[in-house]
Amino acid sequence: MKDPLSWEEIKTEHLIQNEWIDFRSSRFRFPDGREFEPYYSYSRRDYVVVVASDEDGKYICVKQFRHGIKEITTEFVAGGIERTDGKEYGGDKNIKAEDALAAAKRELKEESGYESDEWEHLLTVPSNATIADNYAHLYVARNCRKVSGQDLDETEFINVVTLTADEIEELIKTGNFQQAMHIAAWLLALRK
Repeated sequence: MKDPLSWEEIKTEHLIQNEWIDFRSSRFRFPDGREFEPYYSYSRRDYVVVVASDEDGKYICVKQFRHGIKEITTEFVAGGIERTDGKEYGGDKNIKAEDALAAAKRELKEESGYESDEWEHLLTVPSNATIADNYAHLYVARNCRKVSGQDLDETEFINVVTLTADEIEELIKTGNFQQAMHIAAWLLALRK
């Protein structure tokens, strides 16, 4: 039985659809029968966020430029889950994708040069349920040890910093830890 709050998508136009994003405009029918457009949404690939701490109890963070807000941010290691079709988006469940934990381990090593044998899954949650269809897989990695240098993609320019819990709290409090999903991961990690 259809939920009485469900909307029915009756038309979709792909405004931009390439290997990076599928940006759409849709027309919906509301539960009361009225129709409205445009509703914009997009597809991007699922990703991981890793709250990683080293053997001294400091947290491994990265600093990098974020083009959305045009600022350098301090945040946790994060990155996209690789797909076999080479695209960056899409909810096709038949497409094989990298295991989320494997992606978290790969991203931690690539971005920071650290590895861990102590992993815990915190939560898998929609990244932005209002306009996007991708999910964030949040993890904790404890007692990380430095095993290599960075192995960055051609578009990544990242500095690694280690911070205390108090320093992260201060960055969050002052609005200088600017990734919402990373803050959610931090708060969940503190509850463990």
